Amino acid sequence: MSDLSIKDIALLAADAADDKKAEDIDVLNVQGLTVIADYFVLCSANSDQQVRAIARAIDEKLSEKGLEPKKIAGMDDARWVLMDYADVIVHVFHKREREYYDLERLWSDAEKILRQEDKENE
Repeated sequence: MSDLSIKDIALLAADAADDKKAEDIDVLNVQGLTVIADYFVLCSANSDQQVRAIARAIDEKLSEKGLEPKKIAGMDDARWVLMDYADVIVHVFHKREREYYDLERLWSDAEKILRQEDKENE
């Protein structure tokens, strides 16, 4: 098992998404807001192929650290891929689905740990 903190795992997933040119990457701290996870990682892609490529890249990067998902759902349609790493849940959206489901609004009380714009301004 990995010695990474839960936050580190979320940030590692965000980095893997960034490596595949994901857009609008957000890491939300949802501790105390839900029992399903401590962090959500959200990102967008422009095509089904890019959604799959981002999800595979995240899976590979976390696997290198000994972290395997409990479940990956949505790879066939590649409109919204959900990757369940227990305390970290990764959402890879096709742009239209992300706008439609608007999870940032649903979880607006969550602390934003990372926004892609912040990273680009460093």
